[in-house]
Amino acid sequence: MYNIKFYESENGKEPVKEFLESLDTKMKAKALREITLLRDNGRELREPHCKYIEKGIFELRIKFSSNISRIFYFFYVDNNIILTNGFIKKTQKTPQREIQKAIKYKMEFERRHSND
Repeated sequence: MYNIKFYESENGKEPVKEFLESLDTKMKAKALREITLLRDNGRELREPHCKYIEKGIFELRIKFSSNISRIFYFFYVDNNIILTNGFIKKTQKTPQREIQKAIKYKMEFERRHSND
């Protein structure tokens, strides 16, 4: 089993937590179910649940009815999975700014935890 952790910025914000709190009840329940699948399966989880994006970033794919959302994450030391940010998908292609945000959060996290 893996440990799920929320990325926390230096000012204490947790983008994924804020994203989850913004979802309606049914989408939030579906997202939490997918996070549980990720926790239980880690690197073994495959499409349609998740997909590799780039630079160590993966996306957790959440679909409820016609609504689609994504949560980015990466793997860290000792079976830790760090959830970075999430968004509601409105277009076919994942917005590059969301990917860049996830990469930035990953780099920040690794810099701050390099001595752990």
